[in-house]
Amino acid sequence: MFDNLTNRLTGAMRKVSGKAKLSDDNIKSTLRDVRKALLEADVALPVVKAFIEQVRKRAVGQEVKRSLNPGQALLKVVQSELEHVMGETSEDLNLSTQPPAVILVAGLQGAGKTTSVAKLARLLKERHNKKVTVASADVYRPAAIKQLETLANEVEVEFFPSSADQKPIDIANKAIDHARLNYSDVLILDTAGRLHVDEGMMGEIKDLHAAIDPVETLFVVDAMTGQDAANTAKAFNDALPLTGIILTKADGDSRGGAALSVRHITGKPIKFMGMGEKTDALEPFYPDRVASRILDMGDVLGLIEEAERKIDKDKAEKFASKVKKGKKFDLADFRDQLQQMQNMGGLSGVMSKLPGMSQMQNAAAEQMGEKTLKQMDAMIGSMTPKERRNPDLIDNSRKRRITAGSGTEIQDVNRLLKQHKQMQKMMKKMTKKGGMANMMRGMGNMMPPGGGFPQ
Repeated sequence: MFDNLTNRLTGAMRKVSGKAKLSDDNIKSTLRDVRKALLEADVALPVVKAFIEQVRKRAVGQEVKRSLNPGQALLKVVQSELEHVMGETSEDLNLSTQPPAVILVAGLQGAGKTTSVAKLARLLKERHNKKVTVASADVYRPAAIKQLETLANEVEVEFFPSSADQKPIDIANKAIDHARLNYSDVLILDTAGRLHVDEGMMGEIKDLHAAIDPVETLFVVDAMTGQDAANTAKAFNDALPLTGIILTKADGDSRGGAALSVRHITGKPIKFMGMGEKTDALEPFYPDRVASRILDMGDVLGLIEEAERKIDKDKAEKFASKVKKGKKFDLADFRDQLQQMQNMGGLSGVMSKLPGMSQMQNAAAEQMGEKTLKQMDAMIGSMTPKERRNPDLIDNSRKRRITAGSGTEIQDVNRLLKQHKQMQKMMKKMTKKGGMANMMRGMGNMMPPGGGFPQ
């Protein structure tokens, strides 16, 4: 996420981070680099100007120059201003109304609107214990209605059926009645998208909004469209009283222009951020955490929260107990750990939230990405229970059988067995004194030659 921006900004800040004293020239040069980084990240020009001016004011004042560590103080100022641009605090949905609380979702075609409806429904159901109904008022794209029905079944929420021959306002009113009769806490209404902003579309969605008066009106925008995302959001905000933004495809956006521009240009908060295609890949937007990740300072709190949600606690406890007792770490255990890592977005997903790891993230994705994890899972799945318990039994003839069953090569099996052995050694170190420190040192052996990911 925002890799290019992270690399450019951290490069600019590294020049001054260790300096005991900052001159006007140091500050001017750093701000020039920061300005260039933001413009290359496709951040809207008014946002860049306001941001640089605010940092400059604070940088030339007592806050930075007279601090004991001016380099670190400047970094703090940049982080603080990034948070300010994106909204400073996370803003929740306002659902304090007589049920059902109606959420209207708007956006352009292809922004990920229908998928976002399903993701939001799942988040409200699983994290907030809400009974959710979803409905589609997109009568121009019948496939959208079917798509939402499929996704509703997947996330196990109530779906209110509609058809292309109905009027959007009629669908909305009937969906509200249905949600009320079924004691739903929330109704999320998907609306028609267009390939561009047009008067007909705006008129229709204005009428729909006026008819149902939703408590939340969320605009879904594709992060990969950069500052165009902010401009489109402004056009919708001028027509509709938006209450917030859902930023989709943030995991594929290496620039970050949308995230840094939308709040400033619309005045409306980013409430959620889509971080993948799966229905659990929607996260509340925390400006402080995103600013921290942009500056390669990690998001450890986010990582802990994700681990609490996605890691199988029973398996984790059994595994911890096994390690404590000094029992042998076999391939079945290794497979469980790989699956847990896959649930967390792979090694690169974990590393993206750790401080100072942005440079290693791409290499991590190649080394232990989703494709590699699936391949390793397939190889272990092609082994017999006896082979998983005792990998030393796996000779060349068994390797050929495993490759035939998993669609892999002999060298892939050899690599898997080698990685398992390295992990096994790490687990032994964990059972000894200073276990965690020893394990972290041992992790270097899991990386490519040289002990770490290539820079």
